[in-house]
Amino acid sequence: MREMGNLTSKEEKHIQPESYLPNSTCSRPSKADRQHRRTARLGMVSKSMKSALNAELSSDFVTYYYNQTLDHFNYRPESYTNFQQRYLINSAYWGGANSSSPIFVYTGDEASITGVAAFAGFMVDLASRFKGLLLIESMDDDDRYYLILQHRYYGDSVPFRSKDIAFNNTSTLGYFSSTQALADYAELITNLKKNLSAENCPVIAIGGSYGGMLASWFRLKYPHVVIGALASSAPILYFDDITPHNGYDSIVTKDFRETSETCYTTIKQSWSEIDEVAAQPNGLANLSQIFRTCEPLNSSQQLKLYLEYTYEASAQYDNPPAHYVSDICNAIDGAPEGTSILGRVAEGVNASAGPPCHRIYDFQPSNMSGWLWQTCTEMVMPFGRGENDTMFQASPFDLNNYTKTCQDIFGASVTPRPHWITTEFGGHDIKSVLGNFASNIIFSNGLRDPYSIGGVLQDISESVVAVYTLKGAHCLDLGTPMPSDPDWLVAQRDKEIKIVALWLAEYNAKRPTS
Repeated sequence: MREMGNLTSKEEKHIQPESYLPNSTCSRPSKADRQHRRTARLGMVSKSMKSALNAELSSDFVTYYYNQTLDHFNYRPESYTNFQQRYLINSAYWGGANSSSPIFVYTGDEASITGVAAFAGFMVDLASRFKGLLLIESMDDDDRYYLILQHRYYGDSVPFRSKDIAFNNTSTLGYFSSTQALADYAELITNLKKNLSAENCPVIAIGGSYGGMLASWFRLKYPHVVIGALASSAPILYFDDITPHNGYDSIVTKDFRETSETCYTTIKQSWSEIDEVAAQPNGLANLSQIFRTCEPLNSSQQLKLYLEYTYEASAQYDNPPAHYVSDICNAIDGAPEGTSILGRVAEGVNASAGPPCHRIYDFQPSNMSGWLWQTCTEMVMPFGRGENDTMFQASPFDLNNYTKTCQDIFGASVTPRPHWITTEFGGHDIKSVLGNFASNIIFSNGLRDPYSIGGVLQDISESVVAVYTLKGAHCLDLGTPMPSDPDWLVAQRDKEIKIVALWLAEYNAKRPTS
């Protein structure tokens, strides 16, 4: 391992604890009502990553905590309060500050950073090619330096010294926003580069899903801190009415229909069948038996939400080598002749979740959910659908109901701001705006990902580009490259590597020589 030096020698804001036990658990944010439940699934790591989420960190990784500023945008006495922001560094392969080797930064999001580190092996590949310092967790390969930044209010990076206090009321939660998080990253990176005498090392931001949104916004807001950004599966246009409300479920429907017309038709017909059975005497008991639920159903809505989530998650994470949508449709279509519609759907769910029974909960929103707070304040993504425009029953987006849910959870003073993200970061007339004011951003997508409909899918300029595949789904390009990867995925990553190489070459060509 190349020696980084003692980070506390120059700046006491970077603290290395004597010991660290990594958090080995990661769960998706709580699912509340229909709209909030969908908004809460902006995660990069799929249901197939359970083992990765429990991965232990390599001994090459060192955990640090930075004494981060609580409030970057005000000058009240409490604004100067600090909290400990967690980040991890692996300097084993870094080319070093004198070589101006790049620093790759993962813009931490709502996901477990251990899970991200285990999944996002493409960052390792980038770091090994360019002898980079990687601001991400748990990786190893040739020449690079690693660090991941944890988003405030998630994991161990909680202000006020405890989550109970931080989430106690809107006064303590008021510092929880994407803009504060981006300012955290800017301050930490700037301070760390100075501490490492690495002021001339270019920084590239990388993120997936919400982290991808942050990466692109980081480049827009802090172009003097990061020279470029790779934003994977980043639905930055799923705000206001830029993207149709039914866009997400339209892509889910498209994925299933392209896989099997009969599977699509069976699912579409199943909702009214569920309602019909539920209305009969002992109907819920019969549904519980058909779908082999672990506990008796409380309502037909409980079952339908579970099925919705199963189909949506299967489409979102339908990446090779897994084929979740095909697994469901093969089971539905392969049921014995004469099997009822609900019997076929139950076979599909069994193929997705497996025996012996399905644990179906009444998901209740929690005021301890970080992502729910974000969706109740600034991250208002209007998911909805009408009659017959998807394979699901109608569920239109209703801002009044959305607001009421948020106020029931966090208090009457919390009112969602549905237009704030486009005000702060833009979104309308994106081609003109980014064409005039942005550079060095890759928006990567797989068109089977339901969130891709809210992504940037056309080149904006020579340096703000869209790289997508027809077959990929959510954040696939950030995964660890494997020999079995299909040619189209290899080509997508190769294109991204060439673009990053161009950014670095242009940066080095313009850098003054001593």
